[in-house]
Formats: sequence, C-alpha cells, structure tokens
Amino acid sequence: MIARAIIASIIILTFTAVVFLPKTDFNTSYLTEAKTEATVAAIVQNPEILPKRISTYQDPQQLTAKSAIILDAKTGTQLFKKDPDLKHLPASTTKLMTALVALESCSPEQVITVGPVEKEGSQMGLSAGDKMTVENLLYGMLIPSGNDAGMVLATSCARSYDQFIARMNEKAVELGMTNSHFVNAVGFDNDFQYSTAMDLARLAKVAVANPLISKIVDTKSTVVTDVTGKKTYFLENVNKLLGNVEGIEGIKTGETEGALEILISKTTRNNNSIIVVVLGSKHRFDESKKLIEWAYKNYFWSE
Repeated sequence: MIARAIIASIIILTFTAVVFLPKTDFNTSYLTEAKTEATVAAIVQNPEILPKRISTYQDPQQLTAKSAIILDAKTGTQLFKKDPDLKHLPASTTKLMTALVALESCSPEQVITVGPVEKEGSQMGLSAGDKMTVENLLYGMLIPSGNDAGMVLATSCARSYDQFIARMNEKAVELGMTNSHFVNAVGFDNDFQYSTAMDLARLAKVAVANPLISKIVDTKSTVVTDVTGKKTYFLENVNKLLGNVEGIEGIKTGETEGALEILISKTTRNNNSIIVVVLGSKHRFDESKKLIEWAYKNYFWSE
C-alpha cells in the first residue's frame, strides 16, 4: 500500500509540473544551446584565438614597479604579472571610475555651473561660475588629470558627493574589482582608497569600451571652451607614451607622493590589444614601454 501511494504521488507531481510550469520556448532554447555549442567548438577547434607565447625571451627584470600586469584585452589572458593583487593607492587612475559613474547620471551635453573649485593638485583651470558641458569636464579631468573637473562631476552627477562615492564602490563590485575601494573621486591618497593592477586593468577595459572615454584618453592635446565660447582651456595629456609608442591608445596616468608613479596603457597592433598596468613605479613610462614591447615580441595572435 505504501509503495502504491508513493508511485501515485510521483505521478501527480509529474503531471502538475507538466501542466503548470512555464512553457519553454523551444526555438530560443535550441538556438541558445546551439550558439553555446558553436562557441565551445570554435574554441576547441581554434585554440589560436588565445595569445600564444612563441618566444623564450626573458621576462622583464628589475622593474621598479611594485605591481604590474599585462592582459590580452580580448580574452583577459594574463601575459605577465608581478604581484597583480597587491593593494595600492590608485592616485588619478581613480578618475576612470569617476568618468564611468558620471556618465551614468549625466549626459555629455548636459551643462553644469561650476561651484566651489578644488585647488589641490593638477587642474583644468576652472573658476566658480564657469558653465561647462559634461563632455568638456571629462576632457579636463582625463587629459591633464584636473582634480577641479573631477570634483565638479562628482558633486553634480549625483544627489550628493557621498552618494557618488557610494556608486563608485557599487560599480567596482559590478566590475569584479574585489580588491578596490574608493573614498574620494579624484585619487587623493587615503588609507581607505586602494586598488590593484588586476582591478585597474578590469576598469580600463570597461572604460575604453565607452567611445567617448576612449576618444578622450587617446587625445594628446586639445582646446575646449565654456558654453559661451569665451573662456578657453588648453589641455595637455600627461601620458608621454602618446605619439611615441606604436599603437598606443591612452589610458590614464596617476602620481602622488604615496602612490609613486602609475600608468594604465592600452596598445593595439595588428588588431591585437593589450592592457598594461604599472603601480608604484619610479619610471612608469619607460617600464610600460618595456612591457608593451616585450608582450608583442613574445606572443602571437591569429588574424
């Protein structure tokens, strides 16, 4: 009797599931599975889609950088690393996160009236009362690394500055930046503001996926104005690699007394892109160039 009761229960549960569960879209399910299988097959049949090391050329030696990483931008493959998860002051590379968060709430065309101006560190040259588009503030923050422009964006593209910082940390979690935390929007040294080479490489990959940010960080110098066209700002990029290294496309410098020298770079050659991060360096431009050249000498990508 017990056995019959159990069998009856199983039949009832099966019938209920068939009748009441949501219908599966067979075509969608089939296409999804087929697409997944095709992707897996492509990877198995074409392992060359991953960068392959083709040389035994010696790994970069005697870097002054405390932490460094080279990532293949397409696959995320690590081509070189030196303590990539070491927590470190991020300095002005913070501004890449500030740019992403600002563009979530403010459109590039939006006009902002500048309030009190941050005077510490590098400047775009803003004055209280200037009326600026968000786009031109982004130019001022990312090219000469203007703290004044960064603080204006952070105080204008959220209900409050604290809310903006909170959103920066939420965004870090969303991007998988598990070893990063922010307490200010421009990169001032603080014991509670930190990131890693790995996390900054992740941030850079997302940042340059935004066409506007990608365009700005690849700009060597430019001139922008306020909305009246009467006040002019001459902007010069701090990144000395721009125009001096084949395929360089930005991304962001950083330097403070505590952080030492930092550089995030993106380089593309023959349609193959790498992201290089050096943290805590004494020679960020030379060491980044060394890592870039090393990567392209040692790795092969299929066309």
